[in-house]
Amino acid sequence: MVLKFYGYEHSTASQIVAMVLREKKIPYEYIPIDLGKGEHKQPNYLAIQPFGQVPCIVEDDGFTLYESRAIARYLVENYPGGPELIPSERKKRGLFDQAVSVEGFNFERYVNAVIMEGLLPKFRNQPYNEERIKELGKSIASTLDVYEKTLAKSRYIAGDELTLADIYHLPGGNLLPIMGINLLQDDARPNVVRWWNEISKLESWQKVKDGLPGKD
Repeated sequence: MVLKFYGYEHSTASQIVAMVLREKKIPYEYIPIDLGKGEHKQPNYLAIQPFGQVPCIVEDDGFTLYESRAIARYLVENYPGGPELIPSERKKRGLFDQAVSVEGFNFERYVNAVIMEGLLPKFRNQPYNEERIKELGKSIASTLDVYEKTLAKSRYIAGDELTLADIYHLPGGNLLPIMGINLLQDDARPNVVRWWNEISKLESWQKVKDGLPGKD
């Protein structure tokens, strides 16, 4: 028996969990939940994820956990192997917690808005507010201006070691160019470009970026 991982092929949240599973070399069984077919709202899935969302994990003893960032932290803290991803030294841990908060409130919130208000309507051939997308792009740019200063002093966003704070940026950030937001490759921020290019080459990301369960 191995850990069960419920996810959706192109879910950015599922990609985060898939990356951590691969970084930590944790064996798992991938169970696809097709959102397009409404499988996430079926009684058998709602019994383990009452909000009807992905991802979700279930361990051999029946322990169940949902919310991608909660899952990511749980996997890092409870499974040996692979990189540390959450620093244990107190000052490094402080910088990590700071970076995770910054990512959530100053990057993810705007990227998710771009996805929900621009990308999804675009894929569905529905109209969307282009001015709103431009404003969101400006908010992301302001965040990256701060990142540029941070990354001038460190290799990664929370220090000189890869952490979950870096991984969290990849799935959503990868979608921004589809909406014409190319800020992560803007030569005006060379440190951001250097960082983004490095984390984008992570084997775990290359395996899952085109969809789950990913390439072996």
